[in-house]
Amino acid sequence: MSFEPDRKAFAADPLSYSSMAWHKWELAQFAATGRGEARPAPTRTELKNPVLWLTQAHALSEAARTLVMQTPSWESMPVWVRGVCDSQYCAAALMLVGYSLEVCLKAMLILRTGEDSYASDERRYHHHNLERLAEFVPDLNAKDRAILRALTHYIEWAGRYPDPGSGRERKLEELFTLAEGHEVAAKELFSVAGRVMKHASAVVEDVAGPT
Repeated sequence: MSFEPDRKAFAADPLSYSSMAWHKWELAQFAATGRGEARPAPTRTELKNPVLWLTQAHALSEAARTLVMQTPSWESMPVWVRGVCDSQYCAAALMLVGYSLEVCLKAMLILRTGEDSYASDERRYHHHNLERLAEFVPDLNAKDRAILRALTHYIEWAGRYPDPGSGRERKLEELFTLAEGHEVAAKELFSVAGRVMKHASAVVEDVAGPT
């Protein structure tokens, strides 16, 4: 097993390759310390390791950035639905931005509370509400919180489905209200995402204490 990315291994066995993050982390720890043992699966607490959560957040962020930086031609689609597809493509990118923030915020909560404590109280965090998860992040203003509320929509439905679900049709209206009421530009959205994720460094320093 290598430390480096290996897309040939992905091509040969994409499902296994994409689920080996913990195993690769175990290998990295063994290489660094000489301690450890080969095990087929991690424990519940080991899966709360904040390193795995922070790397997952970074992976999601990179996936989102890759999508945003590319504009598909949509040549295979009829011309009258190409704009439809592009809006949905951008919605999927925003979903990944939202997921990267959710995972990063939960990583910070694991760091702040400890792995065992987070695992025992995990039900508290079984939601996608970015504004709630980010309550401890300093200096978020009303517009920042509105952006987090909007990204929550993309996590919960707008990045995956054209329909928020029966009885929830007004969710689309709520999304437009947030977007237009706060005049959110892409630059501002990505700035908020960057500031929230950057706060992880402060949390790490706080947990580590003075050196």
